[in-house]
Amino acid sequence: MAILGQIRNRPWLLMGVIALALLAFLVNPDSIDKVFGKNPDVLGKVNGEKITREEYNDQLFVLQQQAEQQGQPKNGLEEQAWQLLVQSKLIKQQFEKMGFEMTEDYFWNQIQYDQLFAQNQQFFDEKGNFKTQELKKQIEELKNASPEGYNQWLKSKKAIEYRLMARQVFANLSAGITTGKKEAEELMKQRDQLADIDFVKIDYAAYLQKTKINVSTEDLANYIKQHPVMFKTEPSRNIGIVYFPSQPSAADEAATQKEITKLFSGGTDASGGKENFQNTTNDSMFVMANSDMPFSNQYLKPNQLPQTIQGQIATAAIGQTFGPYKEQNVYVVSKLLDKKTSDSTLSRHILIAFKGSPAGEGVTRSKEAAKKLADSIGAIVKTDPAKFTDFIKLSNDPNSAAQGGSLGWTTPETPFVPEFLTYLANNPKGATGVVETQFGYHIINIQDKKPGAMGYKVANLVKAVKPSEATEADTDKKARRFIQQVQGKSFNDFVNIAKKSNYQFSNPKAAKRFDGQLQGLGTDKDSEILAWAFDKKREKGDTEFFTVDGTGDKIVVYLNGKQEKGLADPESVRDQIEVIVKNKLAAKQISDKIAAAKASNLDQIAKMFATTKQTAQVNLLNPSVGGSMEPKVAGAAFGVKKGKISNAVEGGTGVYVLIKKNETVNKQPGDLKQLTESITQRNAGMFGQAWMKSLQDNADIEDYRIEIWSKLGTQQQ
Repeated sequence: MAILGQIRNRPWLLMGVIALALLAFLVNPDSIDKVFGKNPDVLGKVNGEKITREEYNDQLFVLQQQAEQQGQPKNGLEEQAWQLLVQSKLIKQQFEKMGFEMTEDYFWNQIQYDQLFAQNQQFFDEKGNFKTQELKKQIEELKNASPEGYNQWLKSKKAIEYRLMARQVFANLSAGITTGKKEAEELMKQRDQLADIDFVKIDYAAYLQKTKINVSTEDLANYIKQHPVMFKTEPSRNIGIVYFPSQPSAADEAATQKEITKLFSGGTDASGGKENFQNTTNDSMFVMANSDMPFSNQYLKPNQLPQTIQGQIATAAIGQTFGPYKEQNVYVVSKLLDKKTSDSTLSRHILIAFKGSPAGEGVTRSKEAAKKLADSIGAIVKTDPAKFTDFIKLSNDPNSAAQGGSLGWTTPETPFVPEFLTYLANNPKGATGVVETQFGYHIINIQDKKPGAMGYKVANLVKAVKPSEATEADTDKKARRFIQQVQGKSFNDFVNIAKKSNYQFSNPKAAKRFDGQLQGLGTDKDSEILAWAFDKKREKGDTEFFTVDGTGDKIVVYLNGKQEKGLADPESVRDQIEVIVKNKLAAKQISDKIAAAKASNLDQIAKMFATTKQTAQVNLLNPSVGGSMEPKVAGAAFGVKKGKISNAVEGGTGVYVLIKKNETVNKQPGDLKQLTESITQRNAGMFGQAWMKSLQDNADIEDYRIEIWSKLGTQQQ
């Protein structure tokens, strides 16, 4: 109803209340300053501009709230929060360099274009004008009524400011993206020119099947040095992980089955063996006292019930029991307590709010006056339902009033206040009545009803199959024996011993300090393991033992490498570039053999490598050769003289040697103006992301997070 209500209903869009203790290092800054001389409230700088601890907390909190709303894990978002802040600072700096200033006037003039407001008609009047003054008034009222809510608005305002700055910066820069006539003419020429070629391709994959090439660490390092921008990296660690899940044994499962059978048909110890799930007269209390999952009083559809009983529930009698049966890692016994249809109701209402109620903004009437007015309207409409529309203009719910008071079809699951749902459930089609809720007095008219699906209330007694103390002790014994075996050994030994024993092994080769989660693991100990790996005292070859809280699972980790800021360690990126480097080594061997052979025609080269001569028609704008995109080959086709054999060309999928037979021009549809517009449009679409990356690559970004963490960690030990 209120504009700010729209914002409050979207917490993932708010900067949020400052989250407490999101990171262990966020402690009393005063004491840290005295000990270390560095302010832990400053986590880094972007071109000299500070990123504060408060900003970082706010951004992280927003991402965690968003993840929670989407049903995603809340951990592992620290690095994403940092990157968003860095980008926001860079945008702000560009905004100011262009001569703009984020004044209050600018903010309020531009706020209607922000994503939070632009697509929501609630913020605009019938003429399409943004309700600026109304929003300002509500914020002022919020400041006086709710300091916490006002604080949320201030955090949200900061995020909106960054988005407005980004919008202005990109709009100005994009306006300057043009395509020159010469560029368009050259591209049109490349589009229309064709070269007919004969060629021989020595495919890398085929060559490597016959010729073994080993890629050394030095080979990887040389490739990285040739492409330094691609392999700029932040500090990371190469970590070996062996995971020992504390899984229930067959004996543990049998014990759980015996326990639930006793509760189902035997009797509880508390009742002296007299009360069980079948004969209990208080199902909810029995479940609450004996189940690993709480009692639910809701009516559910069949597909919301445990899968085992879904097909049986429709014909079951009240009081019928099912089980014991197993679902995933739990044993269950179920009892049908009740069943009823879930009616759908078509209704409309008129809301009479009073001063102080959530919907009473701008309303001066007292609660007593509101009740008196609602009762009088209700009496009239009850006598003559056709007069309902006469009073719509008095409703304090503008959303439904715009629809003639209609609330559409609702069910008992619709998120309405309980008093409203109770009236709909207990009254027939055509009924009119007055109902009080926290929002005021509702004159409700039930327009229609239709039966819905059958709903079932089921009591589920659940016992989880858990590892016993003996099982946990056995897991602990295996993990401790393993860490003793690998103590002081090489990483190869660590890997081989783990695999020989069929233990769960994983190897995050470039784990960042604030990743939050480790690839191949994903436990609540991941952050603790990362902290251990980045401790300044840690050396390559160190091992450690961790226990996962709540599950008893054990983890043994091995620090296999330390990558500091700079170029990536070759072995940490072997998986990414080994194939590329191997192909390059193969290309050199192939090219050397071709040069040494001094072949005068393609047939000789084809024979050397047991392949065949092929033909193709290529052009520079779409450099497809034999089904592979090979721009270097297309370039060579237009660079070599007609009838002359080319040098070996190192392509993406193989080495090519070619002869150009002919060049032709195939004029394509479309004039120079159309092509110019198309190129400009394409470049504008690609600009934003490329420009942002360029800004970040060339910025002076200082990240103190690891340093602050290390110092605080030392102090706390």
